[in-house]
Amino acid sequence: MTTSDLVEDAAGHPQLAKLEQNMARIEALTQRVMAAFAHKRHVPEALQGPSQELYMKAAMAYWNEAAANPAKLFEQQIAYWGKTLTHFAEAQAALAKGTLEAPEDHTPDDRRFSNPMWKTNPYFNMIKQQYLINSEALAKGVEEIEGISDLERKRLKYFGAQVVDMMCPTNFLPTNPDALERAIETEGQSLIDGLENLVRDLEAHDGELVVSLADGSAFKLGENIGTSKGEVVFRNHMFELIQYTPTTDQVRDIPIVLFPPWINKFYILDLKEKNSLVKWIVDQGYTLFIVSWVNPGPAMRDTSLNDYIEDGYRTAMREVKSICGTETINAVGYCIAGTTLSLTLSRMKQQGDTSVGSATFFTTLTDFSDQGEFSVFLTDDFVDGIEAEVNRTGVLESFYMARTFSYLRSRDLIYQPAIKSYMMGETPPAFDLLYWNGDGTNLPAKMAVEYLRGLCQKNKFADGGFELAGDVLKIDEVDVPLCAIACETDHIAAWHASYAGVQQMGSKDKTFILSESGHIAGIVNPPSKGKYGHYTNPDMSGSAEAWKAGAVRNDGSWWPRWGAWLAERSGEMVPARTPGDSTHPVLCSAPGTYVAAAPLEGE
Repeated sequence: MTTSDLVEDAAGHPQLAKLEQNMARIEALTQRVMAAFAHKRHVPEALQGPSQELYMKAAMAYWNEAAANPAKLFEQQIAYWGKTLTHFAEAQAALAKGTLEAPEDHTPDDRRFSNPMWKTNPYFNMIKQQYLINSEALAKGVEEIEGISDLERKRLKYFGAQVVDMMCPTNFLPTNPDALERAIETEGQSLIDGLENLVRDLEAHDGELVVSLADGSAFKLGENIGTSKGEVVFRNHMFELIQYTPTTDQVRDIPIVLFPPWINKFYILDLKEKNSLVKWIVDQGYTLFIVSWVNPGPAMRDTSLNDYIEDGYRTAMREVKSICGTETINAVGYCIAGTTLSLTLSRMKQQGDTSVGSATFFTTLTDFSDQGEFSVFLTDDFVDGIEAEVNRTGVLESFYMARTFSYLRSRDLIYQPAIKSYMMGETPPAFDLLYWNGDGTNLPAKMAVEYLRGLCQKNKFADGGFELAGDVLKIDEVDVPLCAIACETDHIAAWHASYAGVQQMGSKDKTFILSESGHIAGIVNPPSKGKYGHYTNPDMSGSAEAWKAGAVRNDGSWWPRWGAWLAERSGEMVPARTPGDSTHPVLCSAPGTYVAAAPLEGE
């Protein structure tokens, strides 16, 4: 039926008028969807998933095992058949009562199936129980395959779980009661709104489906996010240096230089005012500088980790010392910026440079012997694909990194947001953290390969030494007083791996703090919220598990504890410093041009 047919049928039937209007909009939106897909970006096969070798090896191992031990295969299948048939019989018995009730449901709670209809409606309950039975059978089958390595099993479990999650009945309109109920309530308007959301996301990402996690129109950098007052006082080809305006009459003598990761924008630490670590630090009476890294384009393809160390870290340290007139600074590194800070400290130790009085590491990995959940992406098939792609384009595009991080938490960062946006027609939330999450940056080709090969895959920094520009940098050369904050449920930098790295550092003055929550929320955890606690234990002589077993849980944010630690290493109080000096004139106001400007030419 065409739109014109509907128009004719709708005459005299007002209840059909909205349907006719919606159908016309669907036709137009469908054309836009097809146009977006027609311009879909090319994603190299090597970056789409693991190589076929993994699946072929698993299949051969499965069939070899079946031939050698057929009883085990039959045991698995009979258990699966038994659960399936039992559920079918129970469903039939329930329907035979004539009450259209679902059978008794013994499946575990799963928030994806929170709608009561998953338990009470026979149709939806049948679908849910069969899906969960199938999921369990697949997981058990992979777990019991013999003849493959632990890493191969881990990769099979991960990518198998991705397929299972993708096929969840909540991801499809005919088997999602929430979406169906919403469509009826809104006379189909929710589906129109959802399709418009889908078109928007496809058009914004070159035909690639990247689910918007936050309402992009709700925030404007420098106006209602990233608003702490400061000035750009130095700029080179690598970064802008922001010095924040003091809010106290006096400040600690030793300034802080904070190095955020260049995978994302610096303002993760300066979100809304109530969530801003920047504001909190300044309010405690510190002179604070933050590095805002440039977003690399193809022209920076040969930029290396050594360039980040020399033209980034050490240059920033030198300029801060000059502005503040001090011999030392306190350095802070977050995630990959903490990893690179540790490399910088090793080189400084070798060269006798004592510019850093103390170092703080947020969710930092320096020992990659345990790669955690990322291990499934750090095998040669993926890294070879990344290397080929960056050699072709000059950068590792933020698209690939964002997609990888999202799939590590696909239920929360892909499927649930997609259901709300595309099926329910909801506008993404005005959530500052998720807005930042979508504001990614690229990595230079050379630096990305050095990091993935030398640090992640070969673990050279903690195992024998990492060769960089003629130096061999070693983890035990990090000997300044240090404080490390890891996060309990961090899926990017697992806390026990962070602990292992800190344990190997050469410092005699170490403090390790374990914050509750994850990679971002555990760090962006202001005291005013009183939401997440933290663990402390001065004894780092044993394993991570032993440290945790002997740790004390403390209520509230770790920020005040770190602030007290830092105060002891920051000197006496001096008159507050205004941004810049005679040799460092203010170039512009924060957040600066590098973070606020469009991507560089060629990106």
